[in-house]
Amino acid sequence: MADPLVECVPNISEGTDLAKIELIVNAASGIEGARVLSSEPDSDYNRTVITIAGTPQAVSEAAFRLIASAAENIDMRLHKGNHARLGAVDVCPFIPLAEISMEECAQLARSLSQRVANELGLTSYLYGAAASSDARRNHSLLRKGQYEELEARLTEGGESIHEEETRLPDNGPTTWSEKIAKFGATIIGARGILVAYNVNLNEKEAKVAGAIGRTVRQSGPLIKNEAGQKMPVSGMLPKIQGMGFPLEEHGISQVSMNLQDISITPIHVAFETIKWLANTYGIETTGSELVGLAPLSAFLEAGAWYDSDAISEDQLIAAAVKGMGLDDLGPFIAKQRIIERALTGSD
Repeated sequence: MADPLVECVPNISEGTDLAKIELIVNAASGIEGARVLSSEPDSDYNRTVITIAGTPQAVSEAAFRLIASAAENIDMRLHKGNHARLGAVDVCPFIPLAEISMEECAQLARSLSQRVANELGLTSYLYGAAASSDARRNHSLLRKGQYEELEARLTEGGESIHEEETRLPDNGPTTWSEKIAKFGATIIGARGILVAYNVNLNEKEAKVAGAIGRTVRQSGPLIKNEAGQKMPVSGMLPKIQGMGFPLEEHGISQVSMNLQDISITPIHVAFETIKWLANTYGIETTGSELVGLAPLSAFLEAGAWYDSDAISEDQLIAAAVKGMGLDDLGPFIAKQRIIERALTGSD
């Protein structure tokens, strides 16, 4: 049998200071059995997505060292950015790749959360398959109110927008302190492969991007009438989280999505749906952007849609990149974007 392989994708709340990002990434590097596959800073979101893969204990050690370094180098009291966040390491999920179960990944998350509390004195919530209750499975709910609400959550008698079941952390300090004020809290968990994917729209303000994000996401838009009554409506695409952001650096906007299950809503389906919707608003779709990595199967399926004559893996990948404009904001390098090729280092 092959060795078990696990992926971990910490998202840190720093996307502009490249020196700090390098320090944090270097802390997770050089560990036998684990490899940092990518580090992707985004200055507009002020966030960096880091992908680590390898054997379970080695990846867990890399994640711990990364969290420790982030606690030293990021001060959440100074952080501003477009993306929602709860702490210096906003989320830290473990993802099964091969010969490892979801429950084993959940146990890695629980162990890391406890270690972060014991050795670093930091606060963490558990989500996904590692959640301590069904109410805590969704990291977006745990992050509700973001960093700015955290002090109220941890202050006894303080007013909080959270229900009691989601208010306090699973591990670590439950009271506000200078250390927590600097770091915030992290959300550690276990989940299936999630693809972070953005579609680029040729508009400076994110009005259309925001409308499309609310339309396609599974939870759908919230419709209000003149009396102030609210009515939730289901969205177009299952297993999708989405919202619109301006991307000031490029003078465009993005529909920013998490594709939670690409076997249900593949990448190219999300792209083509948003392209069609944008066209109805008279807005051009210029391309798209993959954040982090995605499995080879996603590109083969998309390539077959865009070029029915493509046969080889390379032909299918090329067709997918061209069809979705994945090189719109920069070159698409297969060994940096496709999980299987990044692990082997092959082109």
